[in-house]
Amino acid sequence: MSHYSSIEEEIIKRKYAARREESMRYRKRQRYIDPLIRIGVPTVIVVAVIVLLAVLISKASGKKHSADAPSPNITIEKSAASEDNEPAEEKEEIRQIYTAEETPSTAALPSDVVSTYGILIDLADDSILEERNARERISPASMTKILTVLVAAEHLNENDLDNTMKITLEFTDYSYSNDLSAVGFAENEEVTVRDLLYGTILPSGGDAAIALATYVAGSEEAFVEMMNEKLEQMQLSDSTHFTNVAGMYNEQHYSTVYDMAMILYAAINNPLCRDILNARTYTTSSTPEHPDGIQVSNWFLRRIEDKDCGLTVECAKTGFVVQSRNCAASFADDSDGHGYICVTADSTSGWRCIYDHVAIYSSLSELSSMPPLTQDTPAEEEDILLNEGDEIPLEEDILPDAETGDEPSGDTAPETAPSDDQGSGSSSGSSSGITVINTVTNGD
Repeated sequence: MSHYSSIEEEIIKRKYAARREESMRYRKRQRYIDPLIRIGVPTVIVVAVIVLLAVLISKASGKKHSADAPSPNITIEKSAASEDNEPAEEKEEIRQIYTAEETPSTAALPSDVVSTYGILIDLADDSILEERNARERISPASMTKILTVLVAAEHLNENDLDNTMKITLEFTDYSYSNDLSAVGFAENEEVTVRDLLYGTILPSGGDAAIALATYVAGSEEAFVEMMNEKLEQMQLSDSTHFTNVAGMYNEQHYSTVYDMAMILYAAINNPLCRDILNARTYTTSSTPEHPDGIQVSNWFLRRIEDKDCGLTVECAKTGFVVQSRNCAASFADDSDGHGYICVTADSTSGWRCIYDHVAIYSSLSELSSMPPLTQDTPAEEEDILLNEGDEIPLEEDILPDAETGDEPSGDTAPETAPSDDQGSGSSSGSSSGITVINTVTNGD
């Protein structure tokens, strides 16, 4: 028994020693941990508060400097370089929203303007000088292509312009099956993106428009979504909505002459779009199918440039569908660079549409309105009227068989340059006494 008692006592002693050793280790740990907790935690909190205050002070200081600085003039034009010679390009911003307002001096369009809808805007102060049914819904026809080219231009860079796109049967059929104007590209022809941009505007080519949309977005549907997104950015989506890239008639494809003026306003402030809308003629790149290229023309610009309206018409795009008849959007300026935008819709012919723009621009100056048509008026520029006001259609104004066609398509276009009278020839068998020299394809 004494032997077992000694063993039990030894075990108890060892347990006691172990507990004592553990207790000493615990007290030693607490000797370091307690000060760390008492000092470290408050220190971390203080540092965090200091950092947070520093961030808030920095933001407040930045806002103050921003408030003290003058608000930048948001415009596509390049601002002048600052006194520290900072490059102007670094200050350039893209203007998304364009507006124009009526004023107490806003007037009606001149009485000799035939178009049912019209607007004239002074770009110096974004005021509406004249208007007629400017915010009523219209079918914009091929004026749609202004937005087509603008959206494409905003998603292209300089390197893209010389890239090529193969013209498929789908692209050519898009024009012919829908009775649209066409550049005249051949199936499987490799054309540049630059050719597609100019081909969309000058001859109003449906084949160019659908190929351009496909190059940029992969399909017309995807590109149309981009167009409508652009309209939302411009705050025009409440009154304008597009369903296709060419301007074919659709009940859900609509706009107003005011909105089309804002779209043109944005387009002329895009350097690439402005160059395209300003071009009188353009020759596409040489290809095996067209070694000399295809020459196309903006006939509105070429026909209006010799009309005296007191301004120089710099950019234009026309359109035609049965539902809105002849329409056009144009930009003009004077010798001092004072700019104006005019948009009209529902005129009775291509020539009358031109005369409407001449009459509207002429009303800005002391020039008299367009004189009434008389026998002294040159035959190639006269719209001869029947009894009851019915107009003999020009060859270029023959209505398309399909009401969804965006341009007249009743004649064949010779691949020749226009005569000196800017697109009109002498009488040669036409019932109206007018022979129209057209572009490679039927113009607007």
